[in-house]
Formats: sequence, structure tokens, C-alpha cells
Amino acid sequence: MSRAELSAGCLAAAALLLAVRGVRPGRRLSVLTERRPAPARRRPAWWPDPVRLGAALAGLAVLLLVGGWSGGLVGVLTALVADRLLRRIEPRAARDRRLREAADLPLAADLLAAALRAGAPVDRSVLAVADALGGPLADRLARIGRTLLLGGEPEEAWAYLGPVPGADRMVTAALRSSRSGAALAGALTRVADDLRADRSTAAEAAARRAGVLIVLPLGLCFLPAFILAGLVPVIVAVLGDVL
Repeated sequence: MSRAELSAGCLAAAALLLAVRGVRPGRRLSVLTERRPAPARRRPAWWPDPVRLGAALAGLAVLLLVGGWSGGLVGVLTALVADRLLRRIEPRAARDRRLREAADLPLAADLLAAALRAGAPVDRSVLAVADALGGPLADRLARIGRTLLLGGEPEEAWAYLGPVPGADRMVTAALRSSRSGAALAGALTRVADDLRADRSTAAEAAARRAGVLIVLPLGLCFLPAFILAGLVPVIVAVLGDVL
């Protein structure tokens, strides 16, 4: 087996490792039927990190392809750069969790506002919403409710919502209410409406951007066909008459 074949095999193995790393069991998206997310399966202690192993295989592929001491140096640099770049890529599980949390946030704000209007305290309301909502956002809300129930500071409790996209307005409203005693239900309702409006605007912008991007391959396919079917016969006919 040649060096090029070994190098191609290493690259294929690295790509397979990264593809397997991104595969996760599918989740149901219905917030009304799902109660708790399935626990994530942990990697065995003896199993190496897929990103590190994939970067090492990429470096080995470069070493086999180039050869010599220069190949070893370039292979080591390739492995280091590949490891650094691959770790910047968001895993599929983290991306799915982030999108699910952002999608459930307006509903959580509405449910929390309804619980507060019913007269329940903030900590009990948050725990009730976490129990009814399900999904990854429910875990964060349960932490907030338990922290508030045990007497923790509001800043410490609501910090659990910090990584959720769009949750900064909800956190700001909750902290303002804890300091001033203002009603939180109305602010949460406005936050939920704003989040839905932002999501609708983002979806509309993505649809417009998709329409523009679809035109590009159509143009690339249409222009050569137009030149070959429309202009080339005319040019050939004109040249035939002239010559």
C-alpha cells in the first residue's frame, strides 16, 4: 500500500470519527409531551477524545504524504492546528440544545407570567414551569428555582439563564423586579412577545437570504446553457456567412 493510500485512509478515519462524534439520538420537539431529556451517554474513560484522535490522524496523513523530517514537522503543526480549529466547531448536541432552549424561552416566559399572576411566589413559579416545560431549558429553570428556594441571591440564581440566546431581557426583568419589587408578570409577557417577534423577523430574514442564495446556482447553470444554446449558434451562423 502506497503512502498516498495510507494518507487517504487516515483522513477518511478522521472524518469518520468527527461524523460519529456529531451523531446524537434524536429528541422530540414537543414541549407538551416530553417531560425530561434523556440522559447523555458518557464516553468511556479509556476511549480517546474524538477531536484529538481526528487531529492526530490528520497529522499522520500529512506525515505519510510528505515524508521525512519535514513531513514530521508539518504533520505536528497540522495536528495542532486541526485540533484547535475543530474544537471551535460547535458540536451537534450543543447546537441542538441551544436551539431548543431558544425556542422554548417565550413559552417559559408566558408560563412563568401566568403562575405569578395566579399568586405563586417566584421560586415556586419557576419550579412549576420547569416541571411543566421539560427539555434542556427546564434544567436551567429548576436550578434557578432551587437556588431561590434555598435563599440564594437573585443574581446567582438567574445567572443560569445567561448562556441561553435572548434570555438577557428575561434576566434583566427578573433582577429589576427583585430589587424594586415591581410586578414581574407584565414584564415577562412583554419579553415573550419581543422574543417571538425577533424569532419571526429572523425567520423572515433567513427565508429572504435563502432565496438569494438559491438564485446563484441557477444563474451558474443558466448562463452556460444560454451561451451554448442561444449565442453560439448565432455566432457560428454569422461566421459561416461571412467566411
